[in-house]
Amino acid sequence: MPEPERTSVTYATRAEELRASPPMFRSPLLDKVTRVHPAVVPTLFVPIIGAFLYFAVDRGLGSPLGLVLWVAIGYVAWTLTEYWLHRIVFHFEPEKGIGARLHWMIHGVHHDHPNDPMRLVMPPSASLPLGALFVGLYHLLLPAGQANALCAGFFAGYLAYDMTHYLLHHRVPRSRLGRRLREHHMRHHFQDDTVAFGISAPWWDTVFGTAPASRRAQASSPVSEPAPQTRS
Repeated sequence: MPEPERTSVTYATRAEELRASPPMFRSPLLDKVTRVHPAVVPTLFVPIIGAFLYFAVDRGLGSPLGLVLWVAIGYVAWTLTEYWLHRIVFHFEPEKGIGARLHWMIHGVHHDHPNDPMRLVMPPSASLPLGALFVGLYHLLLPAGQANALCAGFFAGYLAYDMTHYLLHHRVPRSRLGRRLREHHMRHHFQDDTVAFGISAPWWDTVFGTAPASRRAQASSPVSEPAPQTRS
């Protein structure tokens, strides 16, 4: 078969492999819970964010400046959570046993099949219990008004993260910021998964020393000789 045709078949096969992830569970019902349409996230979290804003004002946080301040604090809290959750929890990779199985279910499947549109946002079966833990923590530490405003900013940050993640995989951004975010995340997937953990907030990679090398630095670094290729 001519080489161009064989190459095109290879590309098509690879694209399908990146897109079509296998079932996590034998039960079709359980596996369905692990797959979620991206529209589910704003459908759930926009009302939740609105409710937290309402209760922030209702419980005594009447100052507009105070409301904005605590919402901003909540957003920053999310961006730090996004970075460290991705770096420490999602990329904790045991080699075998139940730990390896859990890692594949939590994040490994996404790296194996990063273009599966039904596994690009966190399913509510995971996001809602995890979010409830943070809500409980913030209400233990802060008065109700401040805690609710912080939660509104936290979940607004989460919503921005999940939607950004989906778009980076399934849209080609036209804006300069969008292109930079996409390049940053694609480097994590296809170049080096020990860098570029920030998705909606890539500046934390610069702060914590996990930013990928710039193109200029990569171009000036010595290139190792590629290994010989064999045909099967």
